[in-house]
Amino acid sequence: MRSYAGVVPADRAALGAFLRSRRDRLTPAQAGITAFPGPRRVPGLRKEELAVLAGLSPDHYSRLEQGRQPTVSDDVVAALSRALQLDEVESAHLRDLAAPSSRRRRSGPQAPQRPDPGMLRLATALDHVPVLLLGRRSEVLARNGLLTAVLGDAMEPGSSFVCWLFLDPAARRRIVNWADFAASAVGALRFESGRCPEDRRLAGLIAELRRADPDVARWWDDQRVTFRTSVRKQVDHPVAGPLEFGIESVVGPHDPDQRLVVYTVEPDSPTARVLPVLAGWALEPPGAHDGRGSLRVRGRDGAGGIGA
Repeated sequence: MRSYAGVVPADRAALGAFLRSRRDRLTPAQAGITAFPGPRRVPGLRKEELAVLAGLSPDHYSRLEQGRQPTVSDDVVAALSRALQLDEVESAHLRDLAAPSSRRRRSGPQAPQRPDPGMLRLATALDHVPVLLLGRRSEVLARNGLLTAVLGDAMEPGSSFVCWLFLDPAARRRIVNWADFAASAVGALRFESGRCPEDRRLAGLIAELRRADPDVARWWDDQRVTFRTSVRKQVDHPVAGPLEFGIESVVGPHDPDQRLVVYTVEPDSPTARVLPVLAGWALEPPGAHDGRGSLRVRGRDGAGGIGA
């Protein structure tokens, strides 16, 4: 993809912005080098310092940050990851951003995502804790009744979990450590956008959330990236009182775009003791499920509903 009249292609601009953000957060001392002489105008490494650390010429690195380098080799990506001290998720995100257009995932018209049967079986086996099956763009593919009892929202299949998280004021009231959990969700959206840069629905969702919520805009601009991170979630339940969960994500072998989110609890903890009571409240009336206990699954017609 070429740029004209000084306009940087969107994919190269995203690469440059991520590199700048990671360079700004790393000081020469943290990088293990002596700072270059002269006044400093940046909070972290200078371009020239990072270029030396990565074994690149200053001009080569400048072209990368400015979006003027059409191709980026795997060796350069690996060198930059080491120099910037990126973690595993950040390195994967950098590889996605650096990938040429021919290797990027295309996003044409997509049929409604179908819940993976194996993931549904796993969700059913975990019916003693809240579970949620999410698909592309954090769309709810399935959830059990205990999840709705804990979060206080119907969370119907076909709805958007991140829209509830950011646009429903009840989410901020229910989740005590909302900011920690929500910041991680924004990082996961950034990771997904790097994997699927041509997904217009995903881009539209992110733009909508950034306009609607200043927290989303701030976290997005921080360039934080996360993926399947274990997060503690504290819930203030209006009847059961304080609840605490460890949030774990499981990605199945057949569809990497689906992840089962499991709310784990410590054995014999106050939360573990109260969950059976909440499970009794969460029982749905006959006909409201598809034979999988209280598991509610996205319907065959693509709308939130019954069936697998």
